[in-house]
Amino acid sequence: MTATTMGTEGATRTYELRTYGCQMNVHDSERLAGLLEDAGYVRAPDGETADVVVFNTCAVRENADNRLYGNLGHLRPVKTARKGMQIAVGGCLAQKDQGEIVRRAPWVDVVFGTHNIGSLPVLLERARVAEEAQVEIKESLETFPSTLPSRRESAYAAWVAISVGCNNTCTFCIVPSLRGKEKDRRPGDVLSEVRTLVGQGVLEITLLGQNVNTYGVEFGDRLAFGKLLRACGEVEGLERVRFTSPHPAAFTDDVIAAMAETPNVMHQLHMPLQSGSDRVLKAMRRSYRSDRYLGIIERVRAAMPDAAISTDIIVGFPGETEEDFQQTLDVVRQARFANAFTFQYSIRPGTPAATMDGQVPKAVVQERYERLVALQEEISWAENRAQVGRIVDVLVAEGEGRKDEATRRLSGRAADNRLVHLAAVDARPGDMVTVEVTYAAPHHLVADKVMSVRRTRAGDTWQARQESPDRGRAVSLGMPSIGRPAAVPASAEPPACSAV
Repeated sequence: MTATTMGTEGATRTYELRTYGCQMNVHDSERLAGLLEDAGYVRAPDGETADVVVFNTCAVRENADNRLYGNLGHLRPVKTARKGMQIAVGGCLAQKDQGEIVRRAPWVDVVFGTHNIGSLPVLLERARVAEEAQVEIKESLETFPSTLPSRRESAYAAWVAISVGCNNTCTFCIVPSLRGKEKDRRPGDVLSEVRTLVGQGVLEITLLGQNVNTYGVEFGDRLAFGKLLRACGEVEGLERVRFTSPHPAAFTDDVIAAMAETPNVMHQLHMPLQSGSDRVLKAMRRSYRSDRYLGIIERVRAAMPDAAISTDIIVGFPGETEEDFQQTLDVVRQARFANAFTFQYSIRPGTPAATMDGQVPKAVVQERYERLVALQEEISWAENRAQVGRIVDVLVAEGEGRKDEATRRLSGRAADNRLVHLAAVDARPGDMVTVEVTYAAPHHLVADKVMSVRRTRAGDTWQARQESPDRGRAVSLGMPSIGRPAAVPASAEPPACSAV
């Protein structure tokens, strides 16, 4: 065993990862875990202090820096009392603040950016030997993360990154400056990863990109994303394909056709709106207007009447008037989203919007936010009530239902991504259960009538993980194998960076 993985008394060194932000960060954290385990570290048991604590940070969320430095402050006395303990900070906030992190928290051992996550084990060892902090920030992507080992959390579902970075210049978003310009993987590489994941038992994959439907821009094929969806339909054993998040300006009819005509591509779409006011959209540098957005929804539903559509909305962008806000409410009423992730605008230093005139008072933003949430709750509940009596297939999940043990229920996702709590049956995470929906709430469905249970390869894989003492070990396949993160509540955190 290498020196990097040995504690002060010869014990294997343990690690803990704390992840903040979007799916890209969840995606990266599973690679960081894979890198550490590939180097011989083991995950710290719950409740125990790890030898290495890694923060994978976000610069998009409000007060992200205060949250980080507060957590670092809490760890300072722990580190002082624990010989050999190390702290590392990576992710978007590290890319932005760079050496400022060590200046404000000199007990941090390693700072690394979004472009060089593969350097973490080496930087930890370098800091240990040199006994001084190591700060390494690359200004461009060093290695496409798909070549790194990964520790996938889920036996049945996985992220598959098809691109990284963003070419847009939305005035509220700092992500492009931290993640860089869009870089696309070749279709053959993506499909190779998908086939490998399916061979491991995965039933569902989610294609992931900052602007997933601009895929192909780097190699000059504007129809590449629709072609990729259709190619995923030819992968034997792959039952569900999702993607997030598309940009309305780049949403083309060939993608709608691919969704409608490819059986394993789910009739579910998460497409950020951000505002229903054309004036505000222009100020945001969102290169579409409300009529285009609603036109896409209309065409999606014409091709797939059962499609469930969700969105992101920002309330209180600088200069937003009551008239602008009413236009957002009007679009929400017309769109009838299954759910929406709603945000109160807050200043992000380094973005053009941070210095714009017309910053909306906090009390006004709060009052508008509450009206928007109330409207969307009403719509979500009505849309969910329309599901009562329908027969749906639920992919049983792990960790989706926080009260499952107390209620003796299982939980999972229907094809349209709605959360379903179902009667307890003999099924494992990864198995497929056909049920009849018997009750609807604004953010979930209940199914007390179970029609059938289908045991799957994914369920077998999950069970084998429970029985294997090595089930947490990372495996390097020359590609990432990223599990689906736990569900987030509506109107809380978005399913992807609000950069899109």
